[in-house]
Amino acid sequence: MILRSSAMRTLALVMSALVIVASGANQACAADSAFSRWLESTWPDAEKLGVSRATFDNAIRGLTPDYGLPDLIIPGKPPAAQRGQAEFVQSPADYLKEASLERLAAQGRQLAARYHDALARIEREFGVPGPVVLAIWGRETAYGGVKLGHDAIRVLATQGFTGRRKELFRNEFVHALKMLQDGYPRAQMRSSWGGAMGLTQFIPSEFYKYAVDFDGDGRADIFNSVPDALASAAKQLRGKGWQPGGRWAIEVKVPGGIDCTIAEPEQTMPVKDWIARGYQPLTRVAAADTAQTASLLMPEGIYGPGFLTLKNYYVIKEYNFADLYVLFVGSLADRIAGGHGFKAPWAKLPPMRSHDVEDIQRGLTATGFYQGAIDGKAGMKTRSAIGAYQKARRLKQDCWPGPSLLQAIQTSR
Repeated sequence: MILRSSAMRTLALVMSALVIVASGANQACAADSAFSRWLESTWPDAEKLGVSRATFDNAIRGLTPDYGLPDLIIPGKPPAAQRGQAEFVQSPADYLKEASLERLAAQGRQLAARYHDALARIEREFGVPGPVVLAIWGRETAYGGVKLGHDAIRVLATQGFTGRRKELFRNEFVHALKMLQDGYPRAQMRSSWGGAMGLTQFIPSEFYKYAVDFDGDGRADIFNSVPDALASAAKQLRGKGWQPGGRWAIEVKVPGGIDCTIAEPEQTMPVKDWIARGYQPLTRVAAADTAQTASLLMPEGIYGPGFLTLKNYYVIKEYNFADLYVLFVGSLADRIAGGHGFKAPWAKLPPMRSHDVEDIQRGLTATGFYQGAIDGKAGMKTRSAIGAYQKARRLKQDCWPGPSLLQAIQTSR
């Protein structure tokens, strides 16, 4: 009896394991089937862009989704990490490391001399200075030193199938198929996890809007031709509103005791009016710049440098929405052009966990101070909402998501 009971229990465990395996296999088959149906659903859009059925079939044959990518929504699983989200919020001092900026600036000056003629022609034709496009190249791929690790077709298909921004990536996927149709080798189409490709990181639809054959070989090649890649970046910036001859930002000394909630894009006035109110420029400001409209940026709240951000600041932000990205590119461009780095030091603030910043954002949303995304990032809107909350609650107003603010929000619930 004991042996029989033991055998029966063993059989039951084996059967349960087989059921679980079969269930997992069925779920995998269902997911694969859904992905295949999604791929096939893109054919009419691809055909409208001139993609042949042979090219389409070749591209999707054996294609599987990459569930290891960030920004995905997979049924039955916790949401994948959002774009660029880390366990800890990267502070400006961490992101804007002087050693990295100086190293890239030195390389950039060498490349400025090497591509002098092409860069001069780029500025003549598009109005964008050479140091700016060199800085984008340096930030995006370290002047081509960073080797992109993903197959763009697989990335874009996965994001289009189950990403947070499905429609955007569906469109990018069919444009990537058009690139295949137009003769760009798939082996060359290596990308970031978001599907951006080439030396200066273009998504496929932007490639078709802005890619330039600048070296005159009959083909716009953002993968191998430095003149083509830099000219394409310049054309994109100009297409998004770049103002020739204009600056991107002016570093200023912020007067003490200000209401830091004014540091957001909607609060604008001419540079001369900011100066009249005590915002002291830390670099030389031309008379033409003083008439430009600007807003105030305080990336570390009251603790770090302040900047008056001009039109071109927001044009660079169209390339990458993060403020720290724009500060990196702008400062790198200034250094390549022979200027100096940041005048005021960045504070050594303790790191905050992303989920703690999300908790702050939820608390600010619940109390009516914040209407933005719960993304764990201390952007302009979050910092301004923090300042408004601190002001209303008679807390120290620093516009920064520090531990004391988190504690105040948690204890008020």
